[in-house]
Amino acid sequence: MEMTGLIDSTELRVQLEQLHQESYGWALYCCARDSSQAEDVLQSVYLKILEGKARFDGKSALKTWLFAVIRRTAADERRRSRWRRFWLGGNQSDIEPAAEPDNLDETIDRMRVQVLFQRALEDLPGRQREVLQLVFCYDLSLADAARVMKVSLGSARTHYERGKKRLRHWLKDFQ
Repeated sequence: MEMTGLIDSTELRVQLEQLHQESYGWALYCCARDSSQAEDVLQSVYLKILEGKARFDGKSALKTWLFAVIRRTAADERRRSRWRRFWLGGNQSDIEPAAEPDNLDETIDRMRVQVLFQRALEDLPGRQREVLQLVFCYDLSLADAARVMKVSLGSARTHYERGKKRLRHWLKDFQ
């Protein structure tokens, strides 16, 4: 049985399947909500892992390591994409159809709050936004978020506190 870091390949596949939904969500975030690009990035990540090009060394949780691989792969893809656009020109985007609402008033209210909150998040500096996403949306600890972001724990803590403070201020103004 082939070993990938400290986990055999069968166990690794099982754990990757269990983390797939969260991994896709993180890839989507790292790809600026471009679903097609997120799918490509995630597929590249899985291939890197299964081919042994990215190896889990057991120094952190598998999820932390996986999110770091996704983040790096998405950054590499953005760089390649910029070069492609520069040399080939053009930019294509996918438009996904909207789902049918169950209750129109509730859906509109929920969408309005989501849009406002998303704008507040987008207004945060990148590191603050990223650490809050990792901690709140993906249940990573600050230490794990720091590893994913490749920053010190102190730096992650600072970005985290400043981001929460800005969101608190935004929420206070919103209410």
